[in-house]
Amino acid sequence: MRVSDILKVKGNALYTVTPDTSLHDAVNTMAERDIGSLVVMEYGDLVGMLTFREIILTLRTNGGSVGSTTIRKVMDDHPITCTPETDVNEVRRMMLEHHVRYLPVMDSRALMGVISFYDVAKTVVEEQGFENRMLKAYIRDWPDDEQRPAAQ
Repeated sequence: MRVSDILKVKGNALYTVTPDTSLHDAVNTMAERDIGSLVVMEYGDLVGMLTFREIILTLRTNGGSVGSTTIRKVMDDHPITCTPETDVNEVRRMMLEHHVRYLPVMDSRALMGVISFYDVAKTVVEEQGFENRMLKAYIRDWPDDEQRPAAQ
């Protein structure tokens, strides 16, 4: 299974901000949309990611306030990315190795979507459920010894 398969099911709703957006506005957007990340774009290019991790670190640093900080000052400015053709198992490895929960999906310079650890886990569970149902159906239809051809 590839990332493009996840995006087909998930849809392509994208929430982006510019680096000069206030962190306060970004937090409101994330809360209103019930999302855990925003892609930071500037002049059509991916320049960073803002996730709840960066927000929590900022809150700790500022004594519980986001203040007038802009996203540029707190964003992850070197996010790892994947492509629509990346295998889901590779995505799982990347997320675990780099300790990230959100991956922008890029096709060359074009942002195609964002996949989360939740999206990957859900896809894997659904895929395993499908395989289990297929195996159980196969086992139920297993022929009796008398119906199987003799081994030669």
